[in-house]
Amino acid sequence: MIPQKTVQEIIDTAKIEDVVGDFVNLKRAGSNLKGLCPFHNEKTPSFVVSPAKNLCKCFGCGKGGDPVRFIMNHENMSFPDAIRYLGERYNIVIEEIELSAEGKKQKQLVESLYLINQYAADHFAKDLFESDEGKSVGLSYFKERGFREEAIKHFQLGYTSQQKNSFTLQATQDSHGVDLLKKLGLTTQYGSDFYRERVMFPIRNLSGKIIGFGGRILKKNAKAAKYINSPESEIYNKSKVLYGAYFAKGPIRKLDECILVEGYTDVISLHQAGIENVVASSGTSLTVGQIKLISRFTKNIKILYDGDNAGVKAALRGLDLVLEQDMNVKVVLLPDGEDPDSYLQSVGTEAFNKYIEESATDFIFFKTKLLLDEAKNDPVKKTRLIGSIIESIAKIPSTIKRSLYIKECAQIMDVEEKYLVAEANKILESLLRKSQNDRNYKKRNNNYNPNENTPPPLDPTTNPYANMEALPEDMAAADVSRMRTSQKPNDSDGFQEKDIIRIIITGGHLIYDKEENITVANFVLANIQDVLDEFDNKLYQKVATLSLQQLIDEKPLHPQFFTSHPDEDVAQLALDLSTSPDEYSENWEKKWGITLQTQAAPDENFTLDSLQSLQRFKLKKLIKMAKKNQEELKLAFKDGDVEKQITLIKMQQKLDGMRNELAKKWNTVVFK
Repeated sequence: MIPQKTVQEIIDTAKIEDVVGDFVNLKRAGSNLKGLCPFHNEKTPSFVVSPAKNLCKCFGCGKGGDPVRFIMNHENMSFPDAIRYLGERYNIVIEEIELSAEGKKQKQLVESLYLINQYAADHFAKDLFESDEGKSVGLSYFKERGFREEAIKHFQLGYTSQQKNSFTLQATQDSHGVDLLKKLGLTTQYGSDFYRERVMFPIRNLSGKIIGFGGRILKKNAKAAKYINSPESEIYNKSKVLYGAYFAKGPIRKLDECILVEGYTDVISLHQAGIENVVASSGTSLTVGQIKLISRFTKNIKILYDGDNAGVKAALRGLDLVLEQDMNVKVVLLPDGEDPDSYLQSVGTEAFNKYIEESATDFIFFKTKLLLDEAKNDPVKKTRLIGSIIESIAKIPSTIKRSLYIKECAQIMDVEEKYLVAEANKILESLLRKSQNDRNYKKRNNNYNPNENTPPPLDPTTNPYANMEALPEDMAAADVSRMRTSQKPNDSDGFQEKDIIRIIITGGHLIYDKEENITVANFVLANIQDVLDEFDNKLYQKVATLSLQQLIDEKPLHPQFFTSHPDEDVAQLALDLSTSPDEYSENWEKKWGITLQTQAAPDENFTLDSLQSLQRFKLKKLIKMAKKNQEELKLAFKDGDVEKQITLIKMQQKLDGMRNELAKKWNTVVFK
């Protein structure tokens, strides 16, 4: 378990702009930063990062939070693992104390898998540089490919011996369990080495941890696959991984472009030549997960294809997925017989860069020209070509972009634009109908669950930052966009209740009265304590009750208490109330010299805010209580209960007096 002091140090150190910036391309927008949401597909940035509040939020899907919660959601980590991740990022040493048996088991499993993979990578690298076989076979191969030693070490390339089980024997002697070796695909079910006589390419996740391997055989063997990869495991999902992404994410974000190649050696060769914004799909067709990985850093992809028309046409079939994700795709077809590695070696970096810059063609136009050359004057083939092109264009989410492509393609294919528009509309209608049918089917069969991996809600009374023991070690990051359990207000009191809670969450820790040293939360809660039971919205009531208990326990009531609360409804409400897509423009003062004269800036005006909101809130509650008392009085007259009538009449007079006094103060008309 991580000591609370260390947890708090990490929380206080972590900056939301740094943490989010590792995964999202952010641009300045006033005092905030904006980028494309990493949690859902969008073409217009709605993900806002507020350095001042140390929070982020997407105003499209609602996800966000503080640095810890962002890492939990983005990397699918538990709270303790997110703390460890941030501790490592900010070089804060974590000395953990004893964990529960269950928590230790879960933690050790994942850590063991990472540890074994790192051990294997070190072993393979050592064999490459120190064993006679490794130097004569593996290292010679890499040097023949033109790889310099620094690049080989940078990517931690390695070699596996031809011996049957040299790695497995060494690993087990060094206390690594054979069951975990098998789970990671390093050892076969028969206890022998899975990789033999191959050069090894470690595969890393975005955090830099080794999650798997790719092995290339060097001898010609018709029975053996040229490349074999690690099987999927708890830490490796090949459909969501791109080789080289760990090293490329910074350059991709900086250049706002990702170069996509096919193989490991292409990535290393280009990287060595100074072209670092490059990743590889490792010989597999692009998946949605891989495309989303790229979209975290840029919307622009440049795909390099070997000079082989048959291979290009096969690869193009899968690129509609890229268009569906609203990415901007350009294609570069290398000269015949060349791949990125070989062509770079033959012409040099400068000529290579010039070629891919001048040859890059928009995907739709590239596909159109390629298929037109094949169809020539055959009307049947040309009809199929038009259908294929329109199917691709129809996948593009942007209406404007679709229209432009249709216009350009109509000219290229010498077809009237209206026919292409009609065909595109048919395809769009079909896609929409299918999508709706799929949703209806899921709903009918009660299978629709937007967050299948979300664990049961945590204990709402437990704050992970204050009590680590109460938080399960294996807790998965909950999806803040799941269906909310909070109740909506059933009358007009909802706005006043929400505003009271907003003030408690965002400004409760601030000083209301300097002379008496009373905080805003103290002032507000002291004045609504007697009407807590009158809240209509149960979530707002829960927040008020939690806040009151914090004050009773003499614990701080900072916004962080709410935004990091383990109850997802509380945390999401705090995030919603703490953030806004709009902000008070600094230009009023900096550019025009106009300043607020009668009150503080909006984010600092909690004294006046709390007083006004509290009085309006109480007015609403008094009106409601008076109405309820009148109904009880009618029943008392009906029942002939004189004693109860007298009591209720006195209560009504008191409520009416309090109500009228507040109404008079705020110039509010009250109907009797």
